[in-house]
Amino acid sequence: MAKDGTARGGQRVGAGRKSKALTDKIADGRLKGAGVLPEPAEMEGTDVPPVKDYLKAAQKNGKDLCAEDIYIETYKWLKDRSCEMLVNNQLIEQYAMSVSRWIQCEECISEYGFLAKHPTTSAAIASPYVAMSREYMKQVNQCWYQIYQIVKENCSVEFGGRSPQDDLMERLLSARKGK
Repeated sequence: MAKDGTARGGQRVGAGRKSKALTDKIADGRLKGAGVLPEPAEMEGTDVPPVKDYLKAAQKNGKDLCAEDIYIETYKWLKDRSCEMLVNNQLIEQYAMSVSRWIQCEECISEYGFLAKHPTTSAAIASPYVAMSREYMKQVNQCWYQIYQIVKENCSVEFGGRSPQDDLMERLLSARKGK
């Protein structure tokens, strides 16, 4: 602490050795410092918790919002890795909503193009959907990195393979066809 009361110096954010995934620690035989979660007690429940209404809401343009499908797919992916209780449902909902809004923006770009008309000067300007799409994609990636980090740090089985994040472009293309 400096004389003026500000905290300066010290370790920089992101500095140091990166932590290993739990599966790597188990494979190396070094469980020191790796907290393996105990097996949960036998409980009976549903596959996926009920999906909130706002993820199924009707859209103004009449098209379906695919947030419900993304939520279910992501939750099942987490359940297959026994990490569904570690990830907050709100984070999964936020991820699903961001993906569906990104898909909506991409559909609008395909329908209206990259240019728009300025409301007062009538000059050509960049479409606002392009900027919105970029922002939603940032949100999608940020939410996915948070979810994936939780799985990486806590999954005691191999967590690789196909993930909901891998299917984004496929989902976008199938949404354009109206599937």
